[in-house]
Amino acid sequence: MPIEGGCRCKQVRYSVEGEPQHTALCHCSDCRSSSGAPVVAWTAFNADRFTVTAGEARVYNGAGEAYRHFCGNCGTGLWYVNEPYLPGIVDIQTATFDDPEAFVPGAHIQVAEELSWMRTAHDLPHFDRYPG
Repeated sequence: MPIEGGCRCKQVRYSVEGEPQHTALCHCSDCRSSSGAPVVAWTAFNADRFTVTAGEARVYNGAGEAYRHFCGNCGTGLWYVNEPYLPGIVDIQTATFDDPEAFVPGAHIQVAEELSWMRTAHDLPHFDRYPG
């Protein structure tokens, strides 16, 4: 059964089949700078099971063979490919799946680069909506 997802404006859509190899929360500075977020959730699949079903993603290569794909219209980060480091893998930004709840992270990775305040972020007050 295909798993689908895409960008915020829906111009770029993708489909992937099979079981994920893993889902993780990445704390590296490269993920932070490309997303504008302190951590990014990724779910890895076999690249040969991944297809773009609508639109065309833009590609940014900021370091060697690290290719970050994103929507050129709305800017949503979508997937990452780095053949020398992750051969045969497409790493999909978990939040871009139509059902991101289906992919529960199993690990934190690149924690050597974690922002120090992330260690206690879940201790902060929680609000269902923006506090008034």
